[in-house]
Amino acid sequence: MNDVSENNRSDHSRSDHNGSETSTAVAKVIYILFIISTIIGITGIIGAVMAYVNNDATGEDNEHWLQSHYRFQIRTFWIGLLYIVIGASLSLFIIGYLILVFTFFWLIIRCAKGLKQLANKQPVNNLESWLFT
Repeated sequence: MNDVSENNRSDHSRSDHNGSETSTAVAKVIYILFIISTIIGITGIIGAVMAYVNNDATGEDNEHWLQSHYRFQIRTFWIGLLYIVIGASLSLFIIGYLILVFTFFWLIIRCAKGLKQLANKQPVNNLESWLFT
């Protein structure tokens, strides 16, 4: 009887580990989609939808650090969209192009920092930041 319960426990811990690895892989894909969105814009929308879906799916306490990444990705999408709208609106003036260039580098740096923290299995530093982490 103990052998059966020990096997169930080991299977359960293996499935928890695989679930966390799968969630980490999804978060990594979202960061990559955001980086690709600098060239192909639609991938940013796909990444945002994936972040919203997975943000709701990671309600467990042991994956709080992962949920911080999804919240960070959602904020990155909306803040980036705001910067793009402001930059495009002001593109009649030189300042608009400077804002768009800033947004390009801002997105890449923000995703790179997020990927680094994700690889270290750490929550996002300064989740509420409008600039970098």
